Amino acid sequence: MFGNEPHYDLIVIGSGPGGEGAAIQAAKDGKSVAMVERHIEIGGGCTHWGTIPSKALRWSISQMAEVNSSPIFRGRGMNVQLTLPELRESARSVIEKQVSMRSSFYNRNRVDLWGGNARFIDVNRLEVTEPSGLSKVISADAFVIATGSRPYRPPGVDFNHPRIFDSDTLLNINWTPRTISIYGAGVIGCEYATMLKYVGMQINLVNTRKQLLEFLDDEIIDALAYHMRDMGIRIRHGEEYDRVEGVEDGVILHLKSGKQIKTEALLWANGRTGNADNLGLEHLGIGINARGQIEINECFQTALPHIYAVGDVIGWPSLASAAYVQGRFVAIHCATGHAEYALIREVPTGIYTSPEISSLGKTERKLTEENVPYEVGSALFRNIARGQITGQDVGMLKLLFHRESLELLGIHCFGAHAAEIIHIGQAIMSQSGSANTLLYFINTTFNYPTMAEAYRVAALNGYNRLF
Repeated sequence: MFGNEPHYDLIVIGSGPGGEGAAIQAAKDGKSVAMVERHIEIGGGCTHWGTIPSKALRWSISQMAEVNSSPIFRGRGMNVQLTLPELRESARSVIEKQVSMRSSFYNRNRVDLWGGNARFIDVNRLEVTEPSGLSKVISADAFVIATGSRPYRPPGVDFNHPRIFDSDTLLNINWTPRTISIYGAGVIGCEYATMLKYVGMQINLVNTRKQLLEFLDDEIIDALAYHMRDMGIRIRHGEEYDRVEGVEDGVILHLKSGKQIKTEALLWANGRTGNADNLGLEHLGIGINARGQIEINECFQTALPHIYAVGDVIGWPSLASAAYVQGRFVAIHCATGHAEYALIREVPTGIYTSPEISSLGKTERKLTEENVPYEVGSALFRNIARGQITGQDVGMLKLLFHRESLELLGIHCFGAHAAEIIHIGQAIMSQSGSANTLLYFINTTFNYPTMAEAYRVAALNGYNRLF
């Protein structure tokens, strides 16, 4: 029994993709649901300072680059050079549309919105403190924590310096540096490196590891590294910073190897921290690791089974798409005690470098380790008519399949629209038995000319290797 405070079947903390997925699914299932969001508008980091604004900026930059590289426009003396603030303008209207649309989801599904910071009083009650300082208590039978993450800021790096940025603050930059060092060559670092290069910046990409994006297929990693170097991006592998020195006209990155790199600006893109602090979890016995990520089981339950956590606050894979399906999974699990694991299995990776990267399933490295008899089929975009017509001929589609059963085992794509192209293969890989084989692509008629035709070309290429 609870007091006179408002009581719900489920309270969700954080209105990003994970929280939205959980709240709407629970409401669809007839549960009473409340959403607690500490920011003024709903949408979380994904909408306001992460995925949406950065991808809107990327699109504006790519449009400018396409005009400047086109023989049609270049031959007529056209050259567009916009500043970062000018290119960023397109993001504002997209964010407004996203907030309006997502607000309607909650209204339509009768999810109560509570604005303020949430903190657990006990295992079933939350204190929600509004910006004004006014606090209210609400209670629930179950909770979903979907508070996301923020850029990791190591002690000793002065992020108040006007030339030192992280991936959140860079989106508010009011000038365009000529040179920039990016420390950290993970997904965010690689995305920004290729994006900012098209604005005309000289890029130093400092990688603490020995190769880029090690979780990807080796051939895709090599293709990305080659393309980035071909663009003029200077990649420095296996380096660690010793200290960061902000000066009046730039930033000096001191590396442990003794190197010093001075540029007009520095983007720190080395890791993220889960937003698990200030929720009162330590008093409930819920584990939080050194990266601020909440510890969960295979069903996304914390040490207290009625309290779940999803999205970036639990770490890998840190994708908006994954967070959304995790949210749906826990809402179903919370209501019924079980959920279909197919919801969270085989989530494609989408990396918005220029060009894009998207992967699904196993890599060649993993299949070799597992002694799986596989074969490879590939299609180079420069040989696809649509790629030739559009001038987007950098990249490839790669299919990994079992030599005997022809079952699809992995799909890896590097090139324009890779994050869209991957879904054709995903639909086939999700089928069972003989429906999931290379033969589907061989026997299917694709529109011509399209980038989707790469599936037929890659399938035939791989099938021919068997004989």
